Amino acid sequence: MIDAFLAGDLTEVEAAVRAAAAAEIMPRYRQLAAHEIVEKSGPHDLVTIADRRAEEHLTASLTGLLPGSVVVGEEAVHADATVYDALGGDAPVWIVDPVDGTRQFVRGEPGFCTLVALAHHGELLASWTYAAALEEMAIAVRGRGATLGGKPIRSGSPEPGAVLRVAMSHPDYTSDAQKRALLGLRTEGIKARPCGSAGLEYLAVARGDQDAVAFNWEFAWDHAAGLLLVTEAGGAQATLSGAPFRITGGNALPFTAARDEATVERVLHALRGEA
Repeated sequence: MIDAFLAGDLTEVEAAVRAAAAAEIMPRYRQLAAHEIVEKSGPHDLVTIADRRAEEHLTASLTGLLPGSVVVGEEAVHADATVYDALGGDAPVWIVDPVDGTRQFVRGEPGFCTLVALAHHGELLASWTYAAALEEMAIAVRGRGATLGGKPIRSGSPEPGAVLRVAMSHPDYTSDAQKRALLGLRTEGIKARPCGSAGLEYLAVARGDQDAVAFNWEFAWDHAAGLLLVTEAGGAQATLSGAPFRITGGNALPFTAARDEATVERVLHALRGEA
C-alpha cells in the first residue's frame, strides 16, 4: 500500500499542505487576537488557533489521501501523549508540525513553516517543508532527492578549513543541562547561533546556506521533515553516539545534521569536547 502511494501522484500531498496553510494559517498571519494565543509549558511555548486549526485540517486531508494512515501531530500529542506511540506502530504515519516557529508567527515575522513527513516502521519516506509567508516549498522523497520550488537542491560541502555556520537549540527552549551539552560548539572553527524555526534551519542546510544544525530535543514533528530533506539533498546526520537519529526516540543527544559526512564529524567532535 505504502509503496503504491509513493509511486503515485504526490502532488496531492503538496496541495493539501498548501490548502491547510491558505485556509488556516495565512488568514491569521499578523491578524491574531490576544485570546487566540495560549501558553503551553511556558511563555516561550506558544500555541495559536492557527496551529490547532491547521493540524485538524491536515489530519483530515492527509488520512483521506492514504487510507489506514494515522497522524502524529504536535497539538494532538500535547492533548494526549499516547498519540506519539503511533510512530512505533504498523500504520503509515503522517508527522505534522502545523506551524513550526510559532513564536515568529505570533510576532508577525515570516520565519515559520508547516512541516509534514510520511514514515512507516520508523523509516522516513517523504517530507514537505512549506514556508507560506516566504512562498517556498521544499519536498524530499526517499531515494529520489530533494527539491525547492520544483528544482533539485544539493547541500554541497563547506570550503576546506572554513568556519562552520551552525544553528543550535535556542536557549529559551533548553534546560541548564541541555545548554551545557552544547558548550562544545563554542570553539574555534565554529560559529554557532540560536536556531529559529527548526524546519527552516534544516532547509538552509539542504540548500547549502548553512553548514549544520545541532539539537538536543527529539520531538519527531520538529525533525522528521528536515532530516529527510537534508539527507536527500546529499547531507548527513548522526547522534552523539554516531548512530543515526531515530524518529521513534531514545537517541543519544545532542545530534546534528549537516551538509556532508565530514561536517557531521566535525560537529560531533566539538560536541564531545574532543581535542
